[in-house]
Amino acid sequence: MMLAKRIIPCLDVDDGRVVKGMHFGRIRDAGDPVEFARSYKLQGADELIFLDITASQQKRKTMKSIVRNVAKVTDIPFTVGGGIRKLEDARDILLSGADKVSINTAAVKNPELITDLMSIFGKQCVVVAIDAKRKFGEDGTYLFKNGGKKKYWFEVRIYGGKVETGIDAIEWARKVESLGAGEVLLTSIDADGTENGYDIDLTKRICNAIRIPVIASGGCGGARHMLEVFRKTDVDAALAASIFHYQKSTVDKVKNYLKKKGISIRA
Repeated sequence: MMLAKRIIPCLDVDDGRVVKGMHFGRIRDAGDPVEFARSYKLQGADELIFLDITASQQKRKTMKSIVRNVAKVTDIPFTVGGGIRKLEDARDILLSGADKVSINTAAVKNPELITDLMSIFGKQCVVVAIDAKRKFGEDGTYLFKNGGKKKYWFEVRIYGGKVETGIDAIEWARKVESLGAGEVLLTSIDADGTENGYDIDLTKRICNAIRIPVIASGGCGGARHMLEVFRKTDVDAALAASIFHYQKSTVDKVKNYLKKKGISIRA
């Protein structure tokens, strides 16, 4: 029996405001996180993801007051990421009202943190975010990697997509699963903000490599893109921001569309 798919609005927050950009840059204001959270709950969102997108770059903690205020207006599962570097940071966020914590930069720099979080808070609370970007060879056509010829591979980026790591995203996904991650939030930097659709190749490779749930993120421009990612990959959830923030569609309309197309969606 196929598990019902989830639809998840994402709130990228910078300086207390929801923002949206393209390719992790060109940021513009979108609105108030508390108002968005309240609206998405009423629309029938299955979960929310709240990412403090500059916390890691600025080496500061996630803004707990905003987390508390968002948690007050919604009773649906709520993941928070950005600036979580140690166990105490995660504990503070969970005590502020979040159901899960998401780590990215900290996981790459200290992989043992994944296991520590899992051991203390439970696997269901630990989301590892993977921000990946296509990496080509020097001539732009191929790269020799692991003895084989590839046109490209996917590299993990940290610090809001600004810093290269040299880590293969598929290999990293396998590692975080083995370390105790309960879920992967996969974002294509190439697709981010384009509204041209999810990166199907990247998403499919990650889903085929691991058994834990995968959330697809980056590039959603409408319900048809969610339909495509659900039909062509084994993702458990589809995340979107622009289409909801700028009222191009609503969660309930997207769900109705997907149901009519035969996708099992949570009520």
